[in-house]
Amino acid sequence: MSEPSWSERVFGGFRKTSERLATNLTGVVGTAKLDDATLDDVEDALIMSDLGPSAAARIRAKLAEKRFGLQISANELKEAVAEEIATILRPVAKPLEITAFPRPQVILVIGVNGSGKTTTIAKLAHLFQEDDYSVMLAAGDTFRAAAIGQLATWADRISVPIVRGPEGGDPASIVFDAVKAATDRGTDALIVDTAGRLQNKRELMDELAKIRRVLGRLNPEAPHDVVLVLDATNGQNALSQIDVFKEVAGVTGLVMTKLDGTARGGVLVAAAEQYGLPIHAIGVGEKIDDLRPFDPDLVARVIAGVA
Repeated sequence: MSEPSWSERVFGGFRKTSERLATNLTGVVGTAKLDDATLDDVEDALIMSDLGPSAAARIRAKLAEKRFGLQISANELKEAVAEEIATILRPVAKPLEITAFPRPQVILVIGVNGSGKTTTIAKLAHLFQEDDYSVMLAAGDTFRAAAIGQLATWADRISVPIVRGPEGGDPASIVFDAVKAATDRGTDALIVDTAGRLQNKRELMDELAKIRRVLGRLNPEAPHDVVLVLDATNGQNALSQIDVFKEVAGVTGLVMTKLDGTARGGVLVAAAEQYGLPIHAIGVGEKIDDLRPFDPDLVARVIAGVA
């Protein structure tokens, strides 16, 4: 039996999201005129599917502008919703590209503990390897010994070097050593794990500020990217994480994980509408190749349940 394609994995991963939207849309239309009452129901269905009130209102307005008073079937409605979702998502679909010169491109990866951050780092490294870039990892989350060990295990599995220190060590020192090592080796990308605790926002902010200062001494352009990893199962709570980490770390882009098995994939649309931050990649599984660049048209059709 052949492995499912990436499209099939995305459809499978978003199945609960599309089913949730389909359930919320049930009874909205059979074949009927798209009037105010029907549009209200569509908007409510989108909000209940985690697309957020702003995106839902925008989609409602576009449907009204293009189709108000016209007959519309359930399938036509799904197609129309998919197109409007894609319109929101297309501007933020931006793969994480290695363009920095001089090398390395320094990518800080941030996110709360449990978001899939460490696994995502390994998957990003694997994506870069597939494009023939050399990669190094830095275990900057010294707050948890488990994080250091997990990243080291992944580094060994995908055959990339890692710079690490002891539990409780100074993350900025590790990052300093990693940048020097990556520079000496001519490494293309240095991906840095960072602490994910938010209980003490000031402490985390100070730690990241120190890392930035150290990086600035070695390369004024670094970090080139600050990527926030979000767990899709958190739904709308993921948006509050964007708020906090934008303030704390100056987020430049997003990766959404754990889209398989959740009914809350619509939060991707809410994040795109509310923040406009680049969405670099999405993850729909635990395997090393289950993270891929974000395809807005595919995801829009999947969320809307358009096969």
